[in-house]
Amino acid sequence: MSEYIKNLEKKADQIREEIISVAVKNQAGHIAPSLSCVDILVALYYKIMRYKKTDPYWEDRDRLIFSKGHGCYALYAILANLGILPKNKWQNFYTAKSSLCGCVERNLNYGLEASCGSLGHGLSMAVGIAFAAKLLNKKYRTFCLVGDGELQEGSNWEALQFAVKYDLSNLLIIVDKNRLQAMDFIVNVLDKKETDLLKRLKGFGLFVNACCGHNIKELIDCIEKSLCAKITKPKVIVAKTIKGFGLKCMENIAKFHFRVPTEEELKLGKTYAKKLSQSNH
Repeated sequence: MSEYIKNLEKKADQIREEIISVAVKNQAGHIAPSLSCVDILVALYYKIMRYKKTDPYWEDRDRLIFSKGHGCYALYAILANLGILPKNKWQNFYTAKSSLCGCVERNLNYGLEASCGSLGHGLSMAVGIAFAAKLLNKKYRTFCLVGDGELQEGSNWEALQFAVKYDLSNLLIIVDKNRLQAMDFIVNVLDKKETDLLKRLKGFGLFVNACCGHNIKELIDCIEKSLCAKITKPKVIVAKTIKGFGLKCMENIAKFHFRVPTEEELKLGKTYAKKLSQSNH
């Protein structure tokens, strides 16, 4: 494994530590959905996406629409680490000392492209942004991170139908497939099988790949493969993840969608990608 990938793994571990530390200190819920997407965001911000730290309004910047808005702690931590978002805003998140909200609200000065508190609408915004780029012949790419739970919202499938119709190959959707929604596993709520989502996406005419969402090298390879594909279809990556990843007390446990762990639960310890088998997916 290259030194570069090892450094990105260390960065992801650092971000997880920050999320847990800040969220527990400030008694902020939604830790689990934030932890599942850390590696995805590290791959995007430290390797893939084009942006200027000193110019968040740069016209040709890549756009990230963070549709699973309640998992924004990972996004805040990374933007603070990059110096785009003020560190004190992140450290005081969820208190009266910070203007950052529990779900993402648009603030380009902080690198936040869209307000996504209402689940199921971020993808529609991303499709509109990608469509505008195509019409105006702009070079920027649009990325959209969605949760598999919010894909139960019908508006997502209307957006996908539009994206396929208008050949939005400048759109890359990444699904944080942690298999859980607010109160239960998705297969206990709507889907019959865990493979249903892949079949549905392919059936809509999208270019679909899948990978482990906690393997940064695999994520980068899969994203680059999708971006380089000479096709007109919109692209989707289904990243298989673990909700609450990195904190043993909440991994794959539905009740921790919003609940903050106790001191006793935190003593169970932490675990990281390099120590976990992909068989968990």
